[in-house]
Amino acid sequence: MLTPDFKKGGGLIPVIAQDAATREVLMLAYMNEDAWEKTLETGEAHYWSRSRKTLWHKGGTSGHVQKVKAVRLDCDLDTVLLLVEQAGNAACHEGYLSCFFRERAVDGSAVECSLKVFDPKKVYGADA
Repeated sequence: MLTPDFKKGGGLIPVIAQDAATREVLMLAYMNEDAWEKTLETGEAHYWSRSRKTLWHKGGTSGHVQKVKAVRLDCDLDTVLLLVEQAGNAACHEGYLSCFFRERAVDGSAVECSLKVFDPKKVYGADA
């Protein structure tokens, strides 16, 4: 059975979420064994929130769930690639399709290279 080696990462492994249709990289998060099992069980991405120290169902609050279309593991079995269908057209909690919405310019400044698709304050409340 193809399963990540959670021991290598101290119980957490990196997960890349990539749009199954466009192949755009949407985000990087982490999984523990519980998140892995829940993802396989539900067909929707679940992660481990390192800041909140809790299991996190992607889109559980916003509705921007990630329906898993394929699960791939790297050669060392310590990184997961999820090919997903992104609901709501946004993976980033800041309102962008991808969490990688900033590009570093030659002078070191940040340039937005993606359009914002929703207002986080309307989705998550005033504290967003």
